[in-house]
Amino acid sequence: MTFDIVLLAMVAAFLGLRLYSVLGKRTGHEQKPIAGPQDEASANENANSDVADIMQRAAAKIEAQALETEMVDPAAENSLRAIMAADRGFNLPQFSAGAKAAYELTLASFWSGNREELQKLCDADVYADFEAVITAREQAGQIVENKLVRIEKVRIVEAEFDRPIARVTVRFDADIAALTRDKDGNVIGGSLSDAIETHDIWTFERDVKNSDRNWTLTATDAA
Repeated sequence: MTFDIVLLAMVAAFLGLRLYSVLGKRTGHEQKPIAGPQDEASANENANSDVADIMQRAAAKIEAQALETEMVDPAAENSLRAIMAADRGFNLPQFSAGAKAAYELTLASFWSGNREELQKLCDADVYADFEAVITAREQAGQIVENKLVRIEKVRIVEAEFDRPIARVTVRFDADIAALTRDKDGNVIGGSLSDAIETHDIWTFERDVKNSDRNWTLTATDAA
């Protein structure tokens, strides 16, 4: 009887080892357990969190690099950081690119007398100044054929955050070729072959609580 028990025990142990050798080892080809809805939601949340983290770190790196370059005067840094804290969508390189585009479009609209476009870009006071010059030019029968040759540098020189209004002042160093003709087409001033070095100081303003992310030109001056 004792022998039978020992024999059965040995057989059971042998079968157990065989089962372990077949089922107990992982080969790397096993089917993964099916994730339930809660597991999938948790995985998605973690993935979204990781992406948001990466984007936030990348944005912070871009802003830090921008502050360290000639894109921003040191005097404007603290106010720019306050604007960034209030408006998470504010991005220095994007703002500078937008300011450059606005500079080009505003000058082109002013030179061509496009009042409708100027009204979209400027506040009432700046528009009134532009419109007065356009009207005087039209009454004199003058036509300008100015050309923006190049923009050498775009630099933020001042910033202010008067909650919720953000103001950023930008200096544009550019070369402009200016030519004015009379009503008969005769040149009365300037030349398109000689570009003039210009330095403009423009201030842009935006309510950071407003869903409209466009900035408005609120002041213009010469450096």
